Amino acid sequence: MMMMMMRFAREWREGTYAFGGVFAEPKELLEWKVGFTINYTREDPYDPRELSEFLDIKLWFVRLDASYPWLPVVLDWRAGELARYAAMLVPHQMSMRMGVVFNPEALELFAMRKAFIVYSWLKQHKIPKSKLKTRDMARMLGFVAGDELFDLIDAHPISPS
Repeated sequence: MMMMMMRFAREWREGTYAFGGVFAEPKELLEWKVGFTINYTREDPYDPRELSEFLDIKLWFVRLDASYPWLPVVLDWRAGELARYAAMLVPHQMSMRMGVVFNPEALELFAMRKAFIVYSWLKQHKIPKSKLKTRDMARMLGFVAGDELFDLIDAHPISPS
């Protein structure tokens, strides 16, 4: 039995986002700190796998990421939600000494993809300090987003949903 939810429900509706029936503009959305509550009953209570190794949980996050590709910018980074989100989508291993060890190439692709999406989404909604917010997100994932990246994105814009 699995039950997962974001602490705030949201739905895309013509430029606004719904939070339990209350609509918010993208600028307001950035003031929210989104996190996850995962209640998962394992069939075998002695199953040693971590949550990201269960296919149904991983698929839930894949669908979430496909539906809301800009979501990382509104996660509660201080509470570790960005790292947790990445762990659900990026291949990794667990180390007793180092904790989560991401596949470096996969993490780099994830971080760069999110930089393209988040920066474009922030600019589309005229959010101040779009570069700074995107740089901070990349830094939280262990990467540096230089001006060259933003020049590339500006030269070849994408249309985030």
